[in-house]
Amino acid sequence: MQSWTPSIENDLRHLLNEWDPIGVAEDVQDEYDCLLAPLLQRLRSGANQTEIGEFLRHELQHHFGLDPLGMRPEGMATRVITWWSAVSGSDGAGSA
Repeated sequence: MQSWTPSIENDLRHLLNEWDPIGVAEDVQDEYDCLLAPLLQRLRSGANQTEIGEFLRHELQHHFGLDPLGMRPEGMATRVITWWSAVSGSDGAGSA
């Protein structure tokens, strides 16, 4: 059951497009939509910053075929957790 709204998805899409590890978001606004549902599910389940960072690192490497070095998935995880805390009213700590 999904309890997020289109505006939540749009906000997360915007964050991912700002990060833009492939460098195509200016031309392809939905390039990272494959990450939306998995990220939102993890966030909703209480994933913490480390877990989000590991997910992003894995996706960069295995889904997009990129070397995550220099793409700062941990920094993006911080942004995602900060954003999620603001929109969900949680502290973003999640479970270890």
